[in-house]
Amino acid sequence: SALYGLFTTTFIWQTIIFTIIWYFLTGFGITAGYHRLFSHRSYEAKLSLRYFLLILGAGSVQGSAKWWSRGHRAHHRYTDTDLDPYSAHKGIFYSHIGWLLFKPRRKPGISDINDLIHDSSVQWQHRNYLSLAFFMAFIFPTLVCGFGWNDYRGGYFFAGILRLVFVHHSTFCVNSLAHYLGDAPFDDRRTPRDHYITALVTLGEGYHNFHHEFPSDYRNALKWFQYDPTKYIINFFKLIGLANNLKKFPQNEICKGRYTMARKSLDRFGQNIIWPKENIDLPIISYEQYQELSKKNHNRALILIAGFIHDVSNFIDSHPGGRTIMKNYIGKDATVAFYGGIHDHNTAAHNMLAMMRVAVCKYGGEVEHIKKRLGHNQTPTPIFA
Repeated sequence: SALYGLFTTTFIWQTIIFTIIWYFLTGFGITAGYHRLFSHRSYEAKLSLRYFLLILGAGSVQGSAKWWSRGHRAHHRYTDTDLDPYSAHKGIFYSHIGWLLFKPRRKPGISDINDLIHDSSVQWQHRNYLSLAFFMAFIFPTLVCGFGWNDYRGGYFFAGILRLVFVHHSTFCVNSLAHYLGDAPFDDRRTPRDHYITALVTLGEGYHNFHHEFPSDYRNALKWFQYDPTKYIINFFKLIGLANNLKKFPQNEICKGRYTMARKSLDRFGQNIIWPKENIDLPIISYEQYQELSKKNHNRALILIAGFIHDVSNFIDSHPGGRTIMKNYIGKDATVAFYGGIHDHNTAAHNMLAMMRVAVCKYGGEVEHIKKRLGHNQTPTPIFA
């Protein structure tokens, strides 16, 4: 029907503009109304706004707010399981539209909708849904275009049927595309993903990983450049006094989620990295033994730095500062020189040096060795008694 109307109906610019406007309005009835207000209670709305959003939502012909919210709450509670009414694990076609076409083997999981049962506006829409949906989806846009500029046919096919196709698939993409395309900056244990393309086709519902982690936050996107027109519509409702108590998750918890995922990513990256031996895995020798080994074994270049004895034999000729500097510290404590006395070495130098560890010096270094030998190993007197 949409294709027939598309190829047989004359394009009138007023109708095209109204179709786009009506697409956004009925779409916001779903995103700002059905989803963020009635499903997640992410903000509070005056009674007039509740009825307004319910009427617009009916124009999207996606069921009553009561039915829609019951399924969506089950989706959040049982994400990716057999109790999820549009589980992504059943395939992208099923999660997009298949769940409407095929009878599921089991009913969706239980979800609490007591608040909706006792909401007079929701109950009113539920009782009158069929008549509201038919009027708002087809009759109203036809009358607007017909009375406005004598384009009844365009109003029916473009603002009615064609718009409805786009609104449906826009919402369906939240169940399908938003679980397949994008990143998981807050939690990767489940399928919801963040992606700007999904946001563009869903009126801002595309940052789905964030939404599943923080479902009662009225926002789907946090940064100014992330597309979320629904967030701005809700802010506008607040500005004119129709909405209040816009809920936000604590920024600390949001940052904690990002930090946790960043650590997981680093841990996975670090699994392929060879790390230096720790002191518990190395033999312990005294400073005298270290000096003796350095004198006896001319084939090994041993240097003491920060309590660790390093075999730099294979690196001494590659040292950027030259071979002579390193030769001067063989059998000695080069801690001060390495840490800024001669040159304050960079991170790469520290990492490379750590891979050359072969032993631990018993007293940590030359200075501590001298203290022990002289018997000056008692606890120093505090400066401020």
